[in-house]
Amino acid sequence: MLDAATAALLRTILDEVCERLSPYDTGARAHVASKILEAATRGETKPEVLKEIGREALSQAPTMWR
Repeated sequence: MLDAATAALLRTILDEVCERLSPYDTGARAHVASKILEAATRGETKPEVLKEIGREALSQAPTMWR
């Protein structure tokens, strides 16, 4: 389980990475969130690394808007 500070960091990173997504593109957002969470669960805590993981996940996320 993540502590409150880590959860807040992950939320901020997710929002930043997905800021240009349509609010209806929940599948892509969920994909990005899962990859960021997976990395954090493995122990990754550096914001820049987590952002890069999120960006990579976004570029590979299935979406009907791109």
